[in-house]
Amino acid sequence: MAKFKRVLLKLSGESLQGNQGYGIDVERLNDYAEQIKQACEMGVQVGIVIGGGNIFRGLSGAGKGFDRVKGDQMGMCATVINSLALSSALGAKGVKSRVFTAIRMEPVGEFYNKWKAIEALEAGEVAIFSGGTGNPYFTTDTGSSLRGIEIEADVMLKGTRVDGIYTADPEKDPTATKFSEITYDEIYNRGLKVMDLTATTMCKENGLPIYVFNMDVYGNLKKVLDGEPIGTFVHN
Repeated sequence: MAKFKRVLLKLSGESLQGNQGYGIDVERLNDYAEQIKQACEMGVQVGIVIGGGNIFRGLSGAGKGFDRVKGDQMGMCATVINSLALSSALGAKGVKSRVFTAIRMEPVGEFYNKWKAIEALEAGEVAIFSGGTGNPYFTTDTGSSLRGIEIEADVMLKGTRVDGIYTADPEKDPTATKFSEITYDEIYNRGLKVMDLTATTMCKENGLPIYVFNMDVYGNLKKVLDGEPIGTFVHN
């Protein structure tokens, strides 16, 4: 019996590049698809938001002279590319999925609305939400918070390359210690970089808990859904 009935899975675009340093690593993509298939076989309804940092990141583009709005729009398009790739990989494994876009892009994807998304989830399809919020100046973390709240998910599962939230960046500080759980207020007070402030505030105000775990280790998604304490639980 899965711990959650409906989840919003946030995947990192940068993780999708694997060891290539850019683009989409097919092996990593297939690993993700297989783990998502396992979640569906457990009866979990899965909504997904995937970033676009493996292709283009709007904020870093703005730092190199790109207009911020155009840069963010390029980033939105990058998330659509990743979403289509994930949808294709799921289809190859026999998992039905539907790509929704935050901006009109038919026939590439279906224009998002809450009720169509929930209809897809209840029909056993994986709903993949691309294009962020459809607006510049908002990250895919904020897009994840928004979609998670809208589809009435039980939790946002934030798949990263780190196995939870630490007192400091564990890749830079070997003395950093991991939290098994933490409140939103503690994240604010400690200045921890879990998600951007807008996304974290939305989750806090709407009572959407977050579970941070390492998605890059095969089998971890199923462990989280089984209730194994392998990451960090964020709550009010």
